[in-house]
Amino acid sequence: MHHNPFTTMRSLKLAEGCKGTQVYALNPPPGGGVGDKLLQHLQDHLRVNSIRSKSSRTYHQSSLLLPYGLPVTDLLEPQIDPSLKFPDLVEKMAEVYRRVAASTSLERSGAFLEQCAVFRGLSDPKLFRRSLRSSRQHAVDVHAKVVLSSWLRFERREDELIGTCSMDCCGRNLECPKASLVPGYDPVTVYDPCRCSGSNGVAECSTSDEAFAFAFEYDMSFCIGDEEVRCVRYKIASLSRPFKAMLYGGFRETKLGTISFTENGVSVEGMRAAEVFSRTKRLDEFPPHVVLELLKLANRFCCDELKSCCDTHLARLVSTLDEAMVLIEYGLEESAYLLVAACLQVFLRELPSSMHNPNVIKIFCSVEGRERLASLGHASFALYFFLSQIAMEDDMKSNTTVMILERLVECAVESWEKQLAYHQLGVVMLERKEYKDAQRAFNTAVEAGHLYSLVGVARSKFKRDHRYSAYKIINSLISDHKAATGWMHQERSLYCSGKEKLLDLDTATELDPTLTFPYKFRAVALVEENQFNAAISELNKVLGFKASPDCLEMRAWVSIGKEDYEGALKDIRALLTLEPNFMMFNGKIHGDHMVELLRPLAHQRSQADCWMQLFDHWSSVDDIGSLAVVHEMLAHDPGNSLLRFRQSLLLLRLNCQKAAMRSLRLARNHSKLKHERLVYEGWILYDTGHREEALAKAEESISIQRSFEVFFLKAYALADSTLDPKSSEYVIQLLEEALRCPSDALRKGQALNNLGSVYVDCDKLDLAADCYTNALNIKHTRAHQGLARVYHLKNHRKAAYDEMTKLIEKAQNNASAYEKRSEYCDREMAQSDLSLATELDPLRTYPYRYRAAVLMDDHKENEAIQELSKAISFKPDLQLLHLRAAFYDSMGEGASAIKDCEAALCIDPSHADTLDLYHKARETNATDQK
Repeated sequence: MHHNPFTTMRSLKLAEGCKGTQVYALNPPPGGGVGDKLLQHLQDHLRVNSIRSKSSRTYHQSSLLLPYGLPVTDLLEPQIDPSLKFPDLVEKMAEVYRRVAASTSLERSGAFLEQCAVFRGLSDPKLFRRSLRSSRQHAVDVHAKVVLSSWLRFERREDELIGTCSMDCCGRNLECPKASLVPGYDPVTVYDPCRCSGSNGVAECSTSDEAFAFAFEYDMSFCIGDEEVRCVRYKIASLSRPFKAMLYGGFRETKLGTISFTENGVSVEGMRAAEVFSRTKRLDEFPPHVVLELLKLANRFCCDELKSCCDTHLARLVSTLDEAMVLIEYGLEESAYLLVAACLQVFLRELPSSMHNPNVIKIFCSVEGRERLASLGHASFALYFFLSQIAMEDDMKSNTTVMILERLVECAVESWEKQLAYHQLGVVMLERKEYKDAQRAFNTAVEAGHLYSLVGVARSKFKRDHRYSAYKIINSLISDHKAATGWMHQERSLYCSGKEKLLDLDTATELDPTLTFPYKFRAVALVEENQFNAAISELNKVLGFKASPDCLEMRAWVSIGKEDYEGALKDIRALLTLEPNFMMFNGKIHGDHMVELLRPLAHQRSQADCWMQLFDHWSSVDDIGSLAVVHEMLAHDPGNSLLRFRQSLLLLRLNCQKAAMRSLRLARNHSKLKHERLVYEGWILYDTGHREEALAKAEESISIQRSFEVFFLKAYALADSTLDPKSSEYVIQLLEEALRCPSDALRKGQALNNLGSVYVDCDKLDLAADCYTNALNIKHTRAHQGLARVYHLKNHRKAAYDEMTKLIEKAQNNASAYEKRSEYCDREMAQSDLSLATELDPLRTYPYRYRAAVLMDDHKENEAIQELSKAISFKPDLQLLHLRAAFYDSMGEGASAIKDCEAALCIDPSHADTLDLYHKARETNATDQK
């Protein structure tokens, strides 16, 4: 559907912020509304067009595409990260590891939740998910199990899979909605298959041996209205102490055969049910409304066993949002812990849609709602931590988000909880332009120990025109830290000018090249000097290793300014793949609308042309270009599941896992064939850490139809472990089977490449060379790397070097090629290649490790430590930390070695080499201290 540009522009008058994106400053056209401004632009264009030259028409064409002008440096700002950040992340990770290791079984789930909060701010989502699984594994009470299992499900975004129910089970106790309602600490079986196909998870009350006796001697009755309910006195007395006192305690009722019960608020149906329960201890024959009445009776007469059974029985019945909305009120009224837990579970597993239900919002967001939940033990920091992540992602500025964060603050007890709660509240208040409240929240976070919140304090002051005060805060922070971080210098750059600003930005990039703001600022500064090509080059530096939507937007913006509409369109298509709802130009225009405006100015391609271009981009290792082509193809054929799958593969290569998972879910939803859907479901499971379940999906798909993708999935999942010869042979068979099935050259090239890799591992070098050669024949460029490895293993080092040179010449993204080529040349040439690799992609860790090892060989220990520390400061990688710990250990610096080992084990607690080094360093350190 094509939008009228006038209507679209006029509808954007109130759009002030850019949800989830970087906010840019603009040169605003003076006076008038947004629609009037654009209309005036168009009228000027039509009037001038008749008297001006072609170059003038081109200028006005650009101005129409940039109705808000270009960004200016004076008002550019970096976003404040809502996650926890630390001046010394390694120290914090080591501290969290020690806390987990020292925690009791009751404390361990909370310790892992803190680890979740620390990992939330890192770029690898797998670390966060692993910690979340560990927190759920060690959860003790039902509330924690419900919250954490629902959170794990949300991380996979199963709500976006068509045809799935919120209460569907993934097959493991870890996320099973029924297993979550079983109390108790059981970390061993949490990864086992659940018993959903058998029992209902929540244990039904047991039945005594005499429960099914056929004859009872009724010796009394309760009279309710005109009806009598015959009962067994001692059975009723066994329900509770009050009943026992009534019937055997010497009161008047003790001697009566008929007791009036009319004034006690119990119906005849309810009393008959109580009588049956007193004999059978069962509730399954009664409808829900009767069980609810029994729950009331149980509370009134202190019938603990009856209450527990009613609570359990009702919890088993909750499965829909409507049921949960009704039953939670009964649960809260009657203090039914399990029933409320079951209702909460439905609300949480229906997220994010349930967040827009006013009744759910009232329960979660209001002070009264939190207090009612807290009275039953159902208002926890974990619950509101989960809700806050969803609310902030949905709408950072909404009242709902503020209320949830206020409840999070109320639940915060430990220092890290207060740090996170107040910091997030500060970020939201800053976005809402409520600067005093933001400063107050940030200050409280700082008082709790979160130094990164000083950035928020400074920014809040800056927004209130206290620029020098903001400068002093950050300057003091930098002075207090011997090893200042990139984000400190980035923030200080906002509050200074001229050379000092540029120096801070350059220092920020040197300390942390992953920060995007310095690149954008330098690019805009170059645009202001009319150096558009230099601005593009500056942005290319960061986009070469980090597919950042805000940098793609900036590059598109600059491209429009230099009238490169093809390049602008490519970048906008790529960023819309990453964030489909991206709003450009300070949140004023939807990216899709910009595509419609630019499309007539770019080259028009048929679907067949697009396939050819995709093949070319794929072959030249141009992942951004490939994303843009796939986006264009999907515009013509939005229901093409194969294209969605291709899109997910590209996104994974770019390390954009969230967007990749969204594409996979869309591929699954659009697929019309069951065997295809199973393959996509398998990939979703595999990419979120569920390998066994992924293999089960592959088997089910094969049983329906053999296909390239299912064999490739199965081979890939099986190869993701240390393969013995027998397993390797099986993976080879699977890949050969995949190659026999129909597919296109893009995928067959990948399969041949993978097959060659397995052959190399099996020492079948000639077969591996054949695979790589065949892959290269169909332009799978990455196969040069595999073929180089074969040459190297055959001691043909020069041939290996030449092969990697071919890859460098063909690949647009070639940092990994330079890194790999360094293995096939002498030390000096290797150093040169690795320097280039680091320049192109500073996130690659091997170059740092190599250079550090060389320095250690040359007995330059301090320089070696500095080389590793340089990378660890912005990427706390397991291998980097392990190597630095080993260096420290060899230098006799036991405390530093132990700290690095603990940080590495926080990332992977089962890493054998680090565990060995850790135990050795601790023993040595303990001996030295004696």
